[in-house]
Amino acid sequence: MIETNLSTADTSAIEEESVSIAFGKLIDPKQQEFLNFVLEQYVKSGVEELDDQKLPELLELKYNALADAKAQLGSIPKIRETFIGFQKWLYGEVG
Repeated sequence: MIETNLSTADTSAIEEESVSIAFGKLIDPKQQEFLNFVLEQYVKSGVEELDDQKLPELLELKYNALADAKAQLGSIPKIRETFIGFQKWLYGEVG
C-alpha cells in the first residue's frame, strides 16, 4: 500500500474544506465528522486503519453500533463510498 506522510502529521493541519471536497463533491457534516475520526485513528494507529476490512470496526468504535452509524451516515454502500473516496483523496488518486 502507498505510504503517506500523514502518519506523523497533526490532523488539524488538514483543512476541513479540503477534506469536505475530497472526491469532487461536498459531503455533509456527519460524513465530515466520521472522516475526521478516521483520520485521527489513522494518525494514532497507522495506515492499517484505512483498510476496507476495518470499516465495520471504525463504525462501531465511533457510533457503538452499525445501526447507529447507518442512522447518522446513511446506507452501508454510501458509507463505504465515502470511506473509499476519502482514501483516494488522501493518496492523491483523485484528479
